[in-house]
Amino acid sequence: MNRTSDIRTPLTTFAKGFLMGSADVVPGVSGGTVALVTGIYPTLVGAISTGSRGLEQLAKGSWSGFVRTMRVVPWGFLVPLVLGALAAIITLAGILETLIVEQPIRTAAGFLGLIAGTVVVAWRLIERPAPVHGAIALGVGVVSFALFGLQSAATLDPALWAFFASGALAICAFILPGVSGSFLLLSIGMYQAVLAAVNDRDLTSIVIFAAGATISLAVFSRLLERLLERHHDVVTAALVGLMVGSLRILWPWPNGLGDPDGVGATVLGLPRGDVIVPFVIAVAGFVVVVAITRFADVRVAPSRTHSG
Repeated sequence: MNRTSDIRTPLTTFAKGFLMGSADVVPGVSGGTVALVTGIYPTLVGAISTGSRGLEQLAKGSWSGFVRTMRVVPWGFLVPLVLGALAAIITLAGILETLIVEQPIRTAAGFLGLIAGTVVVAWRLIERPAPVHGAIALGVGVVSFALFGLQSAATLDPALWAFFASGALAICAFILPGVSGSFLLLSIGMYQAVLAAVNDRDLTSIVIFAAGATISLAVFSRLLERLLERHHDVVTAALVGLMVGSLRILWPWPNGLGDPDGVGATVLGLPRGDVIVPFVIAVAGFVVVVAITRFADVRVAPSRTHSG
């Protein structure tokens, strides 16, 4: 009985990691939300916080403190979870890259629906909604919408430092329910480049991206937790505005002959040609995100009531 349980636990954790990795590859669906749905979010946040504390001790020269802290990290949980996430990313990167190239309008429409759903989800994370939060979201949304318009297309041949910065930014979303790491990559025009690096097995770019993610997670994870603890609603409102502004990047029908259809275009135009199917896909993406989060709320509510 115990052996079966011991085997099943790593396999179950691997499967949950695969689901989280799948969510992080697709813009609009948050790996943190999946962690909530599957009931591992508190363990995940605790493991990340402990690991970052150990790396901080190492940076300060306390080898003994680092070793003691690392022994507390739940490696039996963390290793299969990370392996599952990596397996999902490697498996799905090629599929999504192909869809972006061969079905740009429908792919962009799907992403548009996913992120529109995430906007609703993220707004519901504000614990005490007030007019000031709406003003913050509106202000950030207007500014980001204008700034994203300065970008003519996705970055197709970025420098290595861009991969480092992208990893540092995207990993923050890994521990934030309602915020997608892939969405952040889309926002800065690096989504397609990162997908291509994974699909082409560009080890240099992948390692630099991973280095940025690791360092960022170690340095900023606890800072992020403090900000959310002290200014949770303000930070969430700003993230909502950023998501709203990013919808400009995902509008499937840009205006102008020189602009490509689909992901990365920022010059808005009227819907044309293939309209009905992309509309249905966008609505489906919206419904999926909202439905997943509603299910997450049902799963999390009993534990909150229990702890209270």
